[in-house]
Amino acid sequence: MPPIAHPYLFEDRCHAGRELAEALKHLAVEEPLVLALPRGGVPVAYEIAAALEARLDIALVRKIGAPHNEEMALGAVIDGADPQWVVNSELVRQLSLPSGWFEEEKARQLLELERRRKCYCGDREPPRVVGRCVILVDDGVATGASMRAVLKGLHKAGAARLVTAVPVGARDAIAALRDEVDEMVCLAMPEPFIGVGCHYRDFSQTPDDEVVRLLERAAASGSRQSSRHAG
Repeated sequence: MPPIAHPYLFEDRCHAGRELAEALKHLAVEEPLVLALPRGGVPVAYEIAAALEARLDIALVRKIGAPHNEEMALGAVIDGADPQWVVNSELVRQLSLPSGWFEEEKARQLLELERRRKCYCGDREPPRVVGRCVILVDDGVATGASMRAVLKGLHKAGAARLVTAVPVGARDAIAALRDEVDEMVCLAMPEPFIGVGCHYRDFSQTPDDEVVRLLERAAASGSRQSSRHAG
């Protein structure tokens, strides 16, 4: 009797990261910056950064929801050395928001991003992306809304080359994201897609302390690599 095919594409996020790293090896010469969408994207991105000997950091994004209807996204704020934001100007005009409302909400969300970055990264400064090759990583793409917001922010921040890398994604969402980047790497687009977690054997939640541990380990590894190159 033939063996039953394994129903999962990946054992866990670390396995997915190692598979992605193989597909991204050609970018090592560009000394890329690897940015992860927390929390689930961090274990994936850690494996990529380790394989490419690249700096690892996180891309934090906060949605700006409409007054009394936070699910209606009017824009988003993306953190970094030079924080960026995107706005749906047509929606803002239609809602006739009070003067200064958007600016106040943007400032509030920026404070929350600073709080979250401090939680994950301590006092480490966010990296500058101007002129760099940036690889944006998540553990999968269902709708691509958060990733799209970050990509727009990275464009505005002056990234020279943008690459998105995910182990698995919904075909329509991946197709839409291709127009936002210079290169898209998605290992699988199964149909029916159902959801990201359906394609991992272990898709347990990534806790905050694991995010912190992986970022600290990556930072220490980067310091050692810089010392070796300097020598």
